[in-house]
Order: sequence, then structure tokens, then C-alpha cells
Amino acid sequence: MTIQISFHGGVETVTGSCHLLDVNGLRILIDCGLFQGGARWENRNFDDFAFDPASIDFLLLTHGHLDHCGRIPVLVKKGFKGKIICTAGTYDIAKIVIMDSARIQEEDYEYWKKKNPQRSFVRRGPLYTAFDALETIGYFHKMVEYESSVTLSSTVKARFRDAGHIFGAAFIEIDIKGFGRIIFSGDIGNKEKPIIKDPVMPRTADVVVIEGTYGDRQHKEIGPSVEELRTAITDTFKRGGNVLIPTFAIERAQELLYFLREFYDKKQIPKCKVFLDSPMGISVTKVMRKYPQYFDKETAELIQRNTDPLVFPWLEFTKSQEASRQINLMKSKAIILAGSGMCTGGRIKHHLKRNIWRKESTIVFVGYQAQGTLGRHIVDGKSEVKIYGKPYRVHAKVHTIGGFSAHGDRAMLTEWLEHTGRPDHLFLVHGEKKALSSFKSVLDQNNRAKQVHIPTMDSAHPL
Repeated sequence: MTIQISFHGGVETVTGSCHLLDVNGLRILIDCGLFQGGARWENRNFDDFAFDPASIDFLLLTHGHLDHCGRIPVLVKKGFKGKIICTAGTYDIAKIVIMDSARIQEEDYEYWKKKNPQRSFVRRGPLYTAFDALETIGYFHKMVEYESSVTLSSTVKARFRDAGHIFGAAFIEIDIKGFGRIIFSGDIGNKEKPIIKDPVMPRTADVVVIEGTYGDRQHKEIGPSVEELRTAITDTFKRGGNVLIPTFAIERAQELLYFLREFYDKKQIPKCKVFLDSPMGISVTKVMRKYPQYFDKETAELIQRNTDPLVFPWLEFTKSQEASRQINLMKSKAIILAGSGMCTGGRIKHHLKRNIWRKESTIVFVGYQAQGTLGRHIVDGKSEVKIYGKPYRVHAKVHTIGGFSAHGDRAMLTEWLEHTGRPDHLFLVHGEKKALSSFKSVLDQNNRAKQVHIPTMDSAHPL
């Protein structure tokens, strides 16, 4: 039996997740995400894959975040004819994400052409278009429920299990007759977060590929994080400014709406306007209502009492560009949730242009900011950043609130790994070098696996 894992993204960085499992010639791709984080990584999206896309039999998608599904249209353009399998929730989310990604790429390219009429240099067009995205959706073959088993061949089966990360997210256990079990974690969530259920624990395994986004740190508890958000809002309104929250449209936007609704119900913040200025976030919020089975106990009870956990009178959904532009007329007492979460594109960049230089305003980061992104530059304290090629001084107050993260911290990841026993091989992916090195040291000290690896780009590992 010949088994090999190779890594083509989500290594040396947190984005672009893409892992290839070859079992006696059966080729299974786990995720195919977009690289993000400045030109160094984003240029890789245009590169050829290190494998032949036409040779892939199955693509198993762990969840619908852009860094896990956003490069699938490129895979299809380059010859993929296989079958995509994921949970039903991930299917609905991924459709929205891929279409939105195409829309943003097309809009950003048109915006660049408008602002550069002389075109002194040539910029590449969109990585893919809305047409490409639509064609990609046709390759989604099977939507599965949590805990159901999918037969990939006479010797290979895959099981999707609740990762507790975002709506529909799964980690995947692959059982190979005559070999054992390989687990791909995707992204593992936290416990005791609102809306969705906690992650389930894995079974014992021979090989584990696990994310390490926060393998070097512990998160702040959710209670103090919610209070820090409330304080940031009230302090900003006292200064006469707006609150900007670069928001991941899936899970994070809905989680923030959940807590903002609680602030409203308990009269814990002044009267204001709350804008969900994200077409994708609005669509995802609507999709979530289709899947009550994914909700945790508290959210399910709210719905049973006919209380919408994500809607309250101060909230406005701004789907059109004109509605988004109208937000700019508000100089104070506005809370603006807009994508993208790392400020790499989307409407948040336009809101930053009008608020980042105002000492009255506040930017609140509630999610991971990859190296090289605009969001990371702001978090790292740069006094000046470029937005659409123009410099802006950073005078707005900046908050980074870690307790809202959809990724498990070191304690959560370690607890999750304990259930896998002591694998022969443990691969650490989806993390920056410092985080993964720190995580590896802890795992080695605890003898958590026979061998702990930090793979490099396009490296292959026979098993």
C-alpha cells in the first residue's frame, strides 16, 4: 500500500489551505483555499498547482471560509473534473463565499481601472469571474450530515464531524482499510461560544493534520471580551466617533450581532445605528436560519421563544453600494460591520478611508490578521498605511479583542489532540512559523506523537 500526504497551502502561513492525500492512486484533495496577506502570498494564487488538477478524484471541503475554498474556481479552470463533498451548511456558505470573492475581484479591478486611466503599468485581471464561480458550483457532488460516512473507494471512507468553527464546519476522519485513520482538522473552534455547538472530540488516529493558528497563546475569556467591546463602543460615542469592525462575514458577523442585540435588550449602549455592510454577511445570516440543527442550546431556545438572536431595531442591512455610501454621512454613533475581515478588500476599506484618520473613531479587530494584510499593519501599530494606493495616517483608536476568535487556542487544540491518542505522525499547518514552532515544542515535551512535523510548501511525506 502506497500512501502519501503533500502540502500545497496552509503551510508557512495561515491561508491557502490545500492538502493532497494519495492512497494507491486515489487522489483526495482536502480544501483549496485562497492565499491572503500581501503580494508575497496573493501572487501565488495565480501560480500553477504543484499537482495536476485533472488527476484529483475528490475534493473534501472542511468549511466555507475563503482561505479554505476560495481557490476552487482556479482548480476548475485548470482542469479539475472530480467531485466536491462537504456538509450541507458548508455547501450553502461556500456558494456565497465563492460568488462574493468573484464579485469583489471584478469590482476591485474596475475600481483600479477607473483610478488609473493612464495605466502606466499592467495589472492582472481578476483571478476568476462570476461565470467561473458559477461553473464551480456544479462540481459540488454530495452534501453530508455530521457523523455520516462517505465511501470514496472500496478501501477508503471519510466521516465529517462537527469542528465548532463556523456554520457547517467539519474536521474529516479518513479510514483506510489495511492502514488506519488519518484526520484533517480543518479549523477547530472554541467552547462556549454563542450560536453554534462546541467542537466534538476526534477518535484515535494514526496520522493527524492539525491547524495551529493560535498554537502559541491562550485566548481571553469571552465574558471580558464582550465587556471590552461594549466599553470601546461607549467610549467612542463619547468622543463623537464611529466604531468600525472589520468582520469575517461567516460566524464572526453573526456572533457580533448576537452580542449587540444583547446590548440593545439590556440597554447597555447608547442609542445608535448598527450597519451590517456586507452583502455576503447578510446572505450568510439568512442561510443560517435554514439549519436549526447546527444551533447550540441557548440559540435554539431563543428561536423557540420567537426571538431572532441576530436582529434588533437599530440594525440595518446595507446590501447595495448606494446604501453603503450613505453610511459615510454619519460622523458619530454608528457601528459598522463590514468585510473583509483582514481589510484585504471589500467595503471596509472605503469606511477606513473616512475614519482611520479621525481620532474620534475606533477600529475593533475581532479576528486573526495574517501577515502582510492591511489589518495586520494597523494591529501592529503602523502610523501610516496605504488604502487603494494612497497613504492615510492612523489616528483612530485600535482595539484587538482576542476572545471572539473562531479558532481554538493552545489549550483547546491540545485537549482536542488528546483524544487522538499518540499518532505516528502529527503535521502542524495553518499557522505562522513562530506559532507552529511554539506549539511543536509543547507537543514534543508532552510526547503527544511519535513524530511532529512542520511541513513546507509543496513538501511530500510518505506514510
